[in-house]
Amino acid sequence: MKKKISVIGANSYIGRNLTSVILKKSELYDIFLYDRNENQVDGISNYKCIDILSADSVKNINFDVDIIYMFVGKTGSANGFQDFQSFIDINELALLNILTEYVRQKSTAKIVFPSTRLVYKGKHGSLDENAEKESKTIYAVNKWACEKYLEIYHRVFGVNYIILRLCVPYGTLVPGAFSYGTAEFMLKQAMRGQNITLYGDGSPRRTLTYMGDLCDILLEAALSPIIKNDVYNIGGEDYSLKDMAELIALKYQVAVEMVEWPELSKKIESGDTVFNSLKLDNLLHIQYKETFERWINGNE
Repeated sequence: MKKKISVIGANSYIGRNLTSVILKKSELYDIFLYDRNENQVDGISNYKCIDILSADSVKNINFDVDIIYMFVGKTGSANGFQDFQSFIDINELALLNILTEYVRQKSTAKIVFPSTRLVYKGKHGSLDENAEKESKTIYAVNKWACEKYLEIYHRVFGVNYIILRLCVPYGTLVPGAFSYGTAEFMLKQAMRGQNITLYGDGSPRRTLTYMGDLCDILLEAALSPIIKNDVYNIGGEDYSLKDMAELIALKYQVAVEMVEWPELSKKIESGDTVFNSLKLDNLLHIQYKETFERWINGNE
């Protein structure tokens, strides 16, 4: 029997990529797509426009499924301080609307929720799921609150969920579906012939995860009966921002320029966020297929 999957936020960066992977396995899955836009940006059918901030509109989502991916969200750092209302609405109220309707319809689906490296207090060395937490931005507070909402709704109402914390995803399987993240920002500068600018000395380290690997993990974790009602880091490769920039700069024959930290950016910088992902890697026997260096050299 086919598994049924609802993707909420089907026009998002991750949503578009994961949808493309699922559609290639159409003999295994029935997929239902939802977002706030009038149309699905890649022209995929079985799509409905919903207002995620409307409890009535959320009723149009199919909750009689096996998996619900929650990719609706508003990302950002400094802009959250000026635009806090939309950050709270889109990141928190949206999830609460989903959870309320899930409970009302007595759904048993597993909700897959992507969280962020920004819930962690950065430190030298790797961070496992129980590492110290610290929120320096509105967005980080939103994501931490959503993690807690899922835990609460599981405890009180039996909602099934998994939280998958991401550090820096990069790349795409769908033409035009790029993020506004670190790797793409550097790449766009270099492709325009501009030098890549980094704050400070570029030493902060990140875990990088290729989108193809990420989509495989998102699907495998959702389908696994042993991955449930818990938090898991998604891994990849460990790079400093300077190392990332230098790889890109070498290919496109530009330079890497170090500039002074803007005051606000310095205050909200997390420091190193390198993930220990052994908890999930061991359960799913994950082998990451792509490397950042190979991806860079394959870009044209």
